[in-house]
Amino acid sequence: MTTFEGYPRSHGPPGARNYVAVIPVSVATAPIADEIAAQGGAQIRSTPHQMGGDPPAAARKQIFRTLAGVGTNPNVGASLIIGLGTEAIGLDELADAVAVGERRVETISVRETGGTIATVTSGTEIADSLWQSIRTIERTSCDASQLRFGVECGGSDATSGIAANPAVGAACDQLVGDGGTATFSETPEFIGAEHILTDRCDSQSVRDRLLERVNSREAAAELMGVDMRGAQPTPGNQEGGLTTIEEKSLGAISKGGTSPVRGIVDYAETLPVGGGLVLMDTPGYDVESVVGKVAGGAQVIAFTTGRGSTTGNPLAPVIKVTGNPKTATQLANNMDIDASTVVSGESLESVGSRIYDELIAVASGKRTAAEVRQLEEFAINELQPNELAKRQESA
Repeated sequence: MTTFEGYPRSHGPPGARNYVAVIPVSVATAPIADEIAAQGGAQIRSTPHQMGGDPPAAARKQIFRTLAGVGTNPNVGASLIIGLGTEAIGLDELADAVAVGERRVETISVRETGGTIATVTSGTEIADSLWQSIRTIERTSCDASQLRFGVECGGSDATSGIAANPAVGAACDQLVGDGGTATFSETPEFIGAEHILTDRCDSQSVRDRLLERVNSREAAAELMGVDMRGAQPTPGNQEGGLTTIEEKSLGAISKGGTSPVRGIVDYAETLPVGGGLVLMDTPGYDVESVVGKVAGGAQVIAFTTGRGSTTGNPLAPVIKVTGNPKTATQLANNMDIDASTVVSGESLESVGSRIYDELIAVASGKRTAAEVRQLEEFAINELQPNELAKRQESA
């Protein structure tokens, strides 16, 4: 039985970290959240985002789900929610969604507190009080089946599909074999390889849902005048040796391993515990995609890159994996795993085992390169006008 040392939670699976999350309801209070976190210390983490205070109904639903998911991620022991007091998403409404089990949640309104300065002062005190209430929680031995592992790719090149991605996929297979949940996303990067994924779906309903989401993403892009098949790979991907969207997608889906696809969830929807391999419908923008998986409950992320990426996250440690030996050298202080050894002869199974061991170590407290360098990008997927119209029609 594989175990890790996690923070026990009365309201769900254990955490790999034990943070106080400072969650702004809208972009207007994001700078205040950042300042509170800066004054509060390393265990206080802000999640600043770009969303406005009065979005359309469908967008509001997705933003609410994401913010609530962030607050209930196992790595969060307590939350402080900040708002102007005028947003469509109410402070109390969001706090109720986050306050699961014995989780502590506090709210603060900029208007009622007396402006920015007073809110930062009061918010810092509240955040410290929340931290004092969870700081005595100690790590205990937890079964690996309680892990939800999100995998992502960005800055892909020719080495991604033959080294880094399938090696991470091998690690996903190990976790699924141990009873855990692995998830990958970026639906636009299923295009051209969706027939392979559908063959791996364990039911017709999952197969139908997968094809519906791929077709929906492609149709939404067409409404904006974008040909997904013609616009991919990106110029950076092409410089890295990828020539078609099919090449890119075949490499992208390999990071999910070979296990059956047991489900597909919406952006930021809660991932099942012990769910096997589950897909999440997200955009191709890696920062938004990572946030969707963290809001879905992923405690740890693996991020593969060929040409190089420094993306991190404020709440979930991000393990950087590269299959490019040049990137492994040039960005050594940003990488955690060098998978380029596959190219020189190390087996995918061996590298996959190294990645799985790293997952267990990171879940048990080992800091990733992104954490050491305080790389903490955060953005929420924004529904485009045509997507909003379609969802309103089907509502």
